[in-house]
Amino acid sequence: MRERRLIIAIDGPAGSGKSTTARLLAKRLGYMYLDTGAFYRALTLKVLDAGVLPEDSASILQLAEKMKIEMQPLEDKNRVLLDGREVTQMIREPAVTNAVAPIAANPQVRAIMVEKQRAIGRNGGVVMEGRDIGTVVFPDADLKIFMQASLDERARRRQEELAAMGIVRDGEILKEEIARRDQNDSTRMVAPLIRAADAILLDTTNLTIEQQVDFIVGELEKKLKSR
Repeated sequence: MRERRLIIAIDGPAGSGKSTTARLLAKRLGYMYLDTGAFYRALTLKVLDAGVLPEDSASILQLAEKMKIEMQPLEDKNRVLLDGREVTQMIREPAVTNAVAPIAANPQVRAIMVEKQRAIGRNGGVVMEGRDIGTVVFPDADLKIFMQASLDERARRRQEELAAMGIVRDGEILKEEIARRDQNDSTRMVAPLIRAADAILLDTTNLTIEQQVDFIVGELEKKLKSR
């Protein structure tokens, strides 16, 4: 399985399990794990810190072009550095989550971010997760997985994630926020959240993380044997 270093694309909506599954899959394969959503979150944090308005596209593009993002693998997540500053937890806070959609929908921003992502992953040996990996970033990825889960389950997972950060949020409000994010992501004009025609569907509603990883490894092995 490791003779040629592959590109594995994992897409899906918020809370479907992409991040944890992709990270553990990368660890099992000895690959790099890349969370592309962190690029947009980091830029959103930079925009908020700078006091730039969402409609000020010119200023946002300047920030996007100049930003430097680094991801360092830790045992349970990636450590995210924005221009040399530790922002791992800050980019997951509600203020960033609620502001990221319009910034991520900007086609010029996406073009900049896609180039940054391709530069990291083009040599293979990467598990890359996001919302447009299999359709835009790496449409020729060796394996494409599209993950989904019920809205209730995704809201529960998000609530647990925030609680671990010391943030208490109402479950119903989280469901509304996730549903709104789904709508924004799937209807934006550029790189909408859609399942690639050749992506394998993985419903994670009733699966453990280990079962999700095992499923993808199994699909990867089947794909390699069929070549």
